Amino acid sequence: MIQAKQALLAALADSLQEIAPGSNAVAAFESPKQAAHGDFACTVAMQLAKPLKANPRELATRLIASLEARPAFQTWVQALEIAGPGFINIRLKPAAKQAVVAEVLAAGPRFGHRAPTGKHVMVEFVSANPTGPLHVGHARQAALGDAICSVFASQGHDVTREFYYNDAGVQIATLANSTQMRLKGVKPGDADWPEAAYNGDYIQDIADAFLRKETVKADDREFTASGDVNDLDGIRQFAVAYLRHEQDLDLQAFGLKFDNYFLETSVYKGGQLEAAVQRIIDAGKTFEEGGALWFKSTDYGDDKDRVMRKSDGGYTYFVPDVAYHVNKFERGYTQCINIQGTDHHGTIARVRGGLQAQGLGIPQGFPDYVLNKMVTVMKDGAEVKISKRAGSYVTLRDLIDWTSRDAVRFFLISRKADTEFVFDVDLALKQNDENPVFYVQYAHARICSVIRKWGGDPSAPADLSLLTAPTEEALMLKLAAYPDMLTGAAAGIAPHDVAFYARDLAGAYHAYYAAERVLDQAPELTRARVALLSATRQVLANALGMLGVSAPEQMSRDIAETTPETE
Repeated sequence: MIQAKQALLAALADSLQEIAPGSNAVAAFESPKQAAHGDFACTVAMQLAKPLKANPRELATRLIASLEARPAFQTWVQALEIAGPGFINIRLKPAAKQAVVAEVLAAGPRFGHRAPTGKHVMVEFVSANPTGPLHVGHARQAALGDAICSVFASQGHDVTREFYYNDAGVQIATLANSTQMRLKGVKPGDADWPEAAYNGDYIQDIADAFLRKETVKADDREFTASGDVNDLDGIRQFAVAYLRHEQDLDLQAFGLKFDNYFLETSVYKGGQLEAAVQRIIDAGKTFEEGGALWFKSTDYGDDKDRVMRKSDGGYTYFVPDVAYHVNKFERGYTQCINIQGTDHHGTIARVRGGLQAQGLGIPQGFPDYVLNKMVTVMKDGAEVKISKRAGSYVTLRDLIDWTSRDAVRFFLISRKADTEFVFDVDLALKQNDENPVFYVQYAHARICSVIRKWGGDPSAPADLSLLTAPTEEALMLKLAAYPDMLTGAAAGIAPHDVAFYARDLAGAYHAYYAAERVLDQAPELTRARVALLSATRQVLANALGMLGVSAPEQMSRDIAETTPETE
């Protein structure tokens, strides 16, 4: 069906050029809102009506006449119909829909993937300063970022996962001081305990390891403790390495590995920050007032101008971000995507403005942002706010320990990033269709069960023309939608589209499973239906893989081992 659709789109483009030469009308199909209206819909007649000063239904009639004369439409289309003010509904021949089964089986895990484009994309996400365990907000960013990377890679792009953090800021100084206080025997609640200190039990763990003179190794650093309670710089370096190692363990439990770690301090040490500031000055986009250097960010859509360099000589926090993104651009990334909390919304205009003022040809709208809202965790019917380990918040590892990696990943991608999300631990543990990840994984395991029971070779040739039942056609159309869904998810930076699709595909399969028997049919029909199941299994696995979620071949025997033939 993928090849059929491409052929039909090419034929539509030719007809548009014939009927409306020079109009630059785009050949495109949409999915009808109701299946009864056809398999594809085309709205181009209504789009062209005004510029051509023509009646849209008359244009649709002319377009249909042109399309019906083209070989691709004669081969793949059963009927063309005009509806409403000028919609063209397209009904495909069964062979067009059936072809997707062979296409999926031939492509396997690569179904839906596009050829390499040479485009370099960076996704920067999580980016937590090493001051404590990763919390549920980081978990949502991890799920979103990793899925976005997978979706972009499926479109042929070269994708880098980057983690950005500061190892020498105010928060890191607080971490070092908190650890030193624990080393000296002062703990939360004591009179000498600083109000701004970190209170979690993990601070004591760091102090104990420091006294044991342990060596800690993270993906991007390694440090051996001196054991000297007065060695504040050594305490700082050890605490950073210790917590980076802890973050790595969290990320490993999540099934995530970054390609690169970037330190904020490197833009200071390399002179990159000063160079970025100087380019903005040279562009005439600054002024001095009150002993501070200001950026004319209102020239770039900000609501007010912003201080860049304070009167004490220190830079405000958005300036290193500008230098960091210049670094990204100079490394050859043509698209950069930042996954951050909604509290970063106010910095977008000034960072993008600072990049435009560089005069380096950085495109407008660089970088892209995906801002995620907070996650509320519910367990045993009540909101959970405190983790003993972290001191004040639920951690990523808490979620995984309470449920599973698969549940955490799927749940946190199953809503748009800019919507608040309630993570219901009790729901994530349910083994029924209320639990979305179970619902999708169950479909995959159920198919595996049927194929095991059949016992034949799923790759053997099959007569796909036998697949004519309405639920079979619906299932094949849903399989065929997978490549375009991935392309749209990449274009819209919308990984939740993959989760939505996976649920819809599982639903189409479950409806088919309830309506049609696969085994104990005529051998040719059974073989064709097994081929359809094999294709569905493959696309379910592909979609789950995009989300970093496993596709189990077996689940609990009392649930997934039953088939229509044994129920």
